[in-house]
Amino acid sequence: MSMEISREILPSLIAFARKNSPFYGDLYRALPETIHAIEELPVLSQQAFWEANRLEGGQLLTGAMHDGIVLKSGGTTGNPKFSVFSRTDWNVFVTAFSRGLALGGLQDGDRVANLFYVGELYGSFLFTHKALEECPKRVMQLPIAGATTPADVYRFITELKATVLAGVPTTMMSLVDHIDKVGGDPAASTVRLILFAGEAMYPDQRARLEACFPGVEIRSIGYASTDAGLLGFADLSCGPNEFRCYDDDALFEIVDEETGSPIVAPGIEGLAVVTALRRHLMPILRYPVGDRASWVDAHGTAHRKFLLRGRSDESARVGPVTLYPEDVRSVLASFPACQGACDFQLLTIHRDGKDGLILRIGNRNADPALSAQIIAAIYEHRPMYGQLLAQGKILPIDIEWVDATALEINPRSGKLKRVIDRRFA
Repeated sequence: MSMEISREILPSLIAFARKNSPFYGDLYRALPETIHAIEELPVLSQQAFWEANRLEGGQLLTGAMHDGIVLKSGGTTGNPKFSVFSRTDWNVFVTAFSRGLALGGLQDGDRVANLFYVGELYGSFLFTHKALEECPKRVMQLPIAGATTPADVYRFITELKATVLAGVPTTMMSLVDHIDKVGGDPAASTVRLILFAGEAMYPDQRARLEACFPGVEIRSIGYASTDAGLLGFADLSCGPNEFRCYDDDALFEIVDEETGSPIVAPGIEGLAVVTALRRHLMPILRYPVGDRASWVDAHGTAHRKFLLRGRSDESARVGPVTLYPEDVRSVLASFPACQGACDFQLLTIHRDGKDGLILRIGNRNADPALSAQIIAAIYEHRPMYGQLLAQGKILPIDIEWVDATALEINPRSGKLKRVIDRRFA
């Protein structure tokens, strides 16, 4: 992070949020009038943040919603989470991302097939489209979208001689399945670069893509989220799951999960936390991203490199679907056998080229026959999971009934691990 940028922007941003956002005004009420360093602020509680961020009667925004864009960033159908950007905030966000995108292997004249999802307030397709428009590299866009059938995607990228595919890994795997089925000719492919986002790309998936598109380069399109904003960009020096900081636009931290203190030494794993330095309508100040990370470069390095290490306890990511523990808890609470002392954990796994979820419930006395009903209720609350399952892009949810003492805890604090990421084990 550029110290000059931080000293210039941070105090005024915090003062603005305190004055205009009731949520931040109340949260920082006991803090000194002037804040000079990010460590003086508490790491946000995601639950408190989203409870304050309501479209009606919300306490988070610093002003009225009169221009810009509203996007859905997760949650169940009964508890959606909306991120709001003013026109200025949105333009700044996308333009900064486009500068990082240009460093990830795009070339002038590339034909980019946008295979991200659009509609229902999801932002990935629109964001990618606008980022490519603003990108310093001059590219031709092919706005195909993720809901297009694999057969039509294959036809479009073949007829239009796409050189770059951009989308979530599950979409890429569906495309590969189709190409294998119809016996596509790898030698005829013009695809030289695959840019992915929204979920991790695993070695087995990379191997299938490299076999389908010989000589292809596979890279992250960049690290960002609808709620947290800019997080990192991947230049040509970055390996799998590695990113560099947007020094002038976002303050990326890795903090100790118990103390909240920043970790500065390389190689030590902690929680990823971000402060958006140029976002004003919906301020993001020490917001927990939901991922774990560790530093790769030495402290003080410009655009410091970090490595993602899997999800934290904030949410479970299954393919492109996000499940929040509080939403699963609300589903379980509707079943008498799961009320009271019944606790649970979400375990994310990767098997046979697909992500999956194991819901581990600490109640040996419950009737295992409830499993099917609970799973059906989760699919009803999170329709996208059921849709992707029907398309064969993710694994079905599995339930394990265990003794409460079998649930894993943090050995340092004794706290229950709400989300456990087994995909990187």
